[in-house]
Amino acid sequence: MKSYCVLSCLLALPLAANTVRIYQTNSAGDAVDIIDAATNTVVLQVKDIEVPHGVAFSPDGSRAYISCEAENTLWATDTKTGKLLGKTSLSGHPNNIAISKDGRRVFVGIVAAPGAVEVVDTASLKSIKSVAVRGGVHNTYVTPDGKFVVAGSVVGRILTVIDAQSLQPVWELPFDSGVRPMAFEAGNDGSTSRIFVQLSGLHGFAVVNFKTHEVVARIKMPDEPTGGTAQAGAPSHGIGVSPDGKTLWVNSSIANAVFVYSLPDLKVLGYVRAGEVPDWLTFTPDGTKLYVANSGSNSVSVIDTATRKQVAVIPVGEVPKRNGTVVIP
Repeated sequence: MKSYCVLSCLLALPLAANTVRIYQTNSAGDAVDIIDAATNTVVLQVKDIEVPHGVAFSPDGSRAYISCEAENTLWATDTKTGKLLGKTSLSGHPNNIAISKDGRRVFVGIVAAPGAVEVVDTASLKSIKSVAVRGGVHNTYVTPDGKFVVAGSVVGRILTVIDAQSLQPVWELPFDSGVRPMAFEAGNDGSTSRIFVQLSGLHGFAVVNFKTHEVVARIKMPDEPTGGTAQAGAPSHGIGVSPDGKTLWVNSSIANAVFVYSLPDLKVLGYVRAGEVPDWLTFTPDGTKLYVANSGSNSVSVIDTATRKQVAVIPVGEVPKRNGTVVIP
């Protein structure tokens, strides 16, 4: 009863200006946990969404879009209340999602064969196009400059780059194993310079030159520490560039930790222990905190990026995976 009262009181409080919230999807559950970054506690939920997968937000922070695997739908929800605003029926089983820089389109990875990136108009919540690609799509991203959508296929072992305006594929890059999470580095002019690509079976990541469309390096993470195990063929799953562009943070299921690399030279700076099977990560906008979803321990680790220390562990739902950060006005 006491914990219920605390949660009710928190929900009753008005949102502070520019409230930062972390959305944590739970891939074996029926709710999305919403964490207040100021208190590192769950203060709200999106309920009755069975097997939620990806999450993305409108630029103004008022809406959260969540893919629902059980229904083959895309949900639009209110970030202040967690309430459902509407749903879009999709052409097949969805995985991760991304949103255009202007917030007008959500790009949904359709993992069901033959694979596609489905484009949803956010004003009408209608599907307006299905972009065919080779292989079911696991993850979708929008590049830092907003010009391209990037789709990765585990089964197809291929990365596909799509023009965000014409919605036509413009180039592909095949790999020798499945394409998993990615992170993007922007150049001085704001255009995409490199993609850091995690691959099935690789305890590390590939480095792709975005302009030449070539793999220029493969980085293997350190063998120590140990203590964890790779899950679903992914010893490294979850990767992100810090908001200031100076570091790259990479999950390791082998180490149950997050490794830190300097940018642009990709030198190992250290690691931070997390929970079991770290699976995804997201930063606060100021880059001071990193939230790591631990799918093997049903928790989220909060890491102070300056000290590289775990400062909190937040219990969440079953098998937490994708997460994301939103600033609510």
